[in-house]
Amino acid sequence: MNAPIDVLIKYFGYNSFRHEQEKIINEVVKGNDIFALMPTGGGKSLCFQIPALLLEGTAIVFSPLIALMKDQVDALRANGISAAYLNSSISNAEQEAIWEQLRNNELKLLYVAPERLSSGQNFFLRLLKTIQVSLFAIDEAHCISHWGHDFRKDYLFLSQLKKSFPRVPLIALTASADMQTREDILKLLDIQHGQTFIASFNRANISYFIEPKKDMKRSLLSYLNSHREDSGIIYCLSRSTTETMAQKLQNSGYEAMFYHAGMSQEKRAQVQDDFLKDKIKIIVATIAFGMGIDKSNVRFVIHADLPKNIESYYQETGRAGRDGLQSEAILFYSAGDVRKLKSFVLTEENAEQYSIMLKKLQQMADFAESKKCRRQYLMNYFNENHPGNCQSCDYCLSVFTNQDITLEAQKLMSAMKRLNERFGGSMVIKFLRGSESDKITPEMKQLKTYGIGHDLSENEWKSVLGHLINLGFIMQSEGQYPVLKLHEKSNNVLFGHEKIRIQQITEKKSAYSHFDDEIHDKVLFAELKKLRNAIAQSEGVPAYIIFSDSTLMELSTYLPLNQADIRKISGMGEFKLEKYGMDFLKIIKTHCQNENISTKIHLKIPIKESRAPKSTIKRESTYTESLQYFQTGKSIQDIAMVRGLQENTIMSHLSAFLQSGEIKLEQLVHPEKIVIIKETLDKQGNASIKRIKEALGNGYTYGEIKAVVSGLFPESIINF
Repeated sequence: MNAPIDVLIKYFGYNSFRHEQEKIINEVVKGNDIFALMPTGGGKSLCFQIPALLLEGTAIVFSPLIALMKDQVDALRANGISAAYLNSSISNAEQEAIWEQLRNNELKLLYVAPERLSSGQNFFLRLLKTIQVSLFAIDEAHCISHWGHDFRKDYLFLSQLKKSFPRVPLIALTASADMQTREDILKLLDIQHGQTFIASFNRANISYFIEPKKDMKRSLLSYLNSHREDSGIIYCLSRSTTETMAQKLQNSGYEAMFYHAGMSQEKRAQVQDDFLKDKIKIIVATIAFGMGIDKSNVRFVIHADLPKNIESYYQETGRAGRDGLQSEAILFYSAGDVRKLKSFVLTEENAEQYSIMLKKLQQMADFAESKKCRRQYLMNYFNENHPGNCQSCDYCLSVFTNQDITLEAQKLMSAMKRLNERFGGSMVIKFLRGSESDKITPEMKQLKTYGIGHDLSENEWKSVLGHLINLGFIMQSEGQYPVLKLHEKSNNVLFGHEKIRIQQITEKKSAYSHFDDEIHDKVLFAELKKLRNAIAQSEGVPAYIIFSDSTLMELSTYLPLNQADIRKISGMGEFKLEKYGMDFLKIIKTHCQNENISTKIHLKIPIKESRAPKSTIKRESTYTESLQYFQTGKSIQDIAMVRGLQENTIMSHLSAFLQSGEIKLEQLVHPEKIVIIKETLDKQGNASIKRIKEALGNGYTYGEIKAVVSGLFPESIINF
């Protein structure tokens, strides 16, 4: 039997596994049941596709959507793998041909919908007993649980599989499931004794932004204007909004279409196919669109309305950047959305379900209102640690100043106390500002604290309140109308025993001002894209199935000029190399000759082939991965491009190895700059890094300053 890595290289063109892929594959090949929780775009499909190629027989893959089945089967066939799907979109004659292939053991993978088990008096189950089944794979496994965010009744029939095929390994996969949902999946599928693998939820190549909804029209158009060549998804709460927004975008010259459950099946299929094949760039959709969408070159996901829970938000944003390239997730937030969604939750008759849904909605609102790193919040929600300061969300990219809000906090808490802690934030703020609203009774106006906060605007008070809730100085009750509550920590502030200092944003980073310089040859990239699109059109498949954008970007960065070199490009498996390789090489050679440029393939060294010394510092693997790239000769720009991260983030990774001597400061910062930064640091003392940056001017980056501090002043208490 071949090793999994050999199959990965031969068929898929990658030379290393990600996350927990290799461990999962090895366990499935041994015949063990597996539950795998992996992020969207984290490579779940390979966890059953590679075992299917290693084991005898046919792998049966249960998948929820027709479009997803076709997409994955097309991708497998493009890699030279025998695969098929059975669903209502194919004719009786085509179905009979697939049955024949199945009986003759000519298929390595067969994709079917869960409904196949519930129809025809167990015909499909009886048929499976006549063939050799290598494994069962259940994609989007959270659909089997009532506690999951997308329960589907037909998934319950999958509980028959282990009873009928106790010796066939079963792998259940999902991108988002909380603890309660995970336990439900294991129980319902009868794989409690199987192994559970939980990969990191960190999608490092996605940048997260929260924007005020009142500015949505201006912000949205500004962002889209700078991304006219990119594919993206815009999620809306209602069907009518998707239609209205799509029409407005069309009127503004964008290739946009709407998608929702009220459309005919044929129309939905057509819109989705047009999106997959890049005939339209933007889909404006309800949550009916997207589960299992395998389009790798979605560059942005925008939420025009608040999702109902973090699981949905995470899964939907995860449809961006599946190719590993830099992508963005933008949420337009308004507290009004929270109130609207709470009214929808009220229609839930089950009291326990209502309570859970309300709690999840509040967690979603807390994420949007949080005053900390967005990535850290998401990781913590899924019980994963993250240090914060990701440098790829609106909070971490913004500029801050320190501000003492003790007096404001005391005013707000005093108002709450005088009002006997009976009201929510909106009412307390009205009271503080001396509102003449009918809701403010004459008795309330007689209280000492009425109007003591008139010097701040409503939004400023909302900001103060948000900070106090996030810092734990004020609590909120649960329910549809949360009430503000004081506790012991509040009293410490109220009676002057504790001060509150916060970092106040003075310059907020917005998604439409967040761009990275790319180092690939843009002219060549466009030529390669044109060839890829022509091939895809002739074969009737989406362009990314031929090659992903990340593969084209590597080709236009490293400029391979022969077959030996092009094999080093990620995504260039043997089947695709033989079928398409020469056509792409021809364009690269011609471009290099015309522009008089040389290959850079010597920079493309797979990590697993590098001989970097083992780090003496115990760091997260993301730090050592950056170190390994750096020690192969790649520049910080190169590493940032390959890893889909910010250059400042890579600089931070590498600075961590200055003390161990694995990297010298002169490798990160020019010697002349080191001298000037050191002199400035000596003069400024323990000033904040912002003050030091202002003193140095525009020719110096925060990354360079932090590197010098780490290298020369490791014990410094400079405020980073």
